[in-house]
Amino acid sequence: MSGSPYSESWVYEGIVGALPGIAVSPRAALAMQFLLFESAVLLVGYLYDLPEAALAGTIAVVVATAGSAELIRIGDRVREIPVPEPYRRLLFGSNIEVVLSVLAYIALITHLFVFDPGQAEVPLLDALFGPEPPVVAVYLMLLILWDVCYRIGAGWWASVAALWRTLRYDFDPKTRRSLRRIDGEVALFGLAQSAFLPFLVGQPVLFVVVAGHVLAVVVVNGLSILLLR
Repeated sequence: MSGSPYSESWVYEGIVGALPGIAVSPRAALAMQFLLFESAVLLVGYLYDLPEAALAGTIAVVVATAGSAELIRIGDRVREIPVPEPYRRLLFGSNIEVVLSVLAYIALITHLFVFDPGQAEVPLLDALFGPEPPVVAVYLMLLILWDVCYRIGAGWWASVAALWRTLRYDFDPKTRRSLRRIDGEVALFGLAQSAFLPFLVGQPVLFVVVAGHVLAVVVVNGLSILLLR
């Protein structure tokens, strides 16, 4: 919005829109994101003979790309309907999703490189990359994990903001229907992240954290949907 003192878009949308000399549609940006990361995952998996890591990486790329699509859809839909400005400011302008993403990413890195090697019989990095992980593979893994953590942080913040919005404001029937669809999509994206759980069966801490996150997103958005009825 011109003249607005705060952003009305996700940080992800702002980055894509601010790339110098590049103007791409949302679909093209999503296609480029998927093809770039998936090609890198398959190439690294082939060069270093890491089939399980390539499979896990593919799941992560798919989830991250789906998260990008959902961010764009949710942002467009929120901007199209008459919702209170404080809700838009809270959702977009606070950038809290970035803070949550950074905290989640730091916790994940600490777990992978400090906690897990001293606790697990077979650390996750060893299970995916072997006892001597290739530097390129680890670099790519960390890059994709940040992508995933940002989508997780954004999904969680969208859930919290949605419940606050539903408890704080009243809406007309048409707006309520639109908001229920938005909250439903956020919940479905949370469920999509359960695709990571099969790779975490031998990692009880990560398994509980990811499963708890998925459950929390579904419950919070489900409560918002229920109250909107």
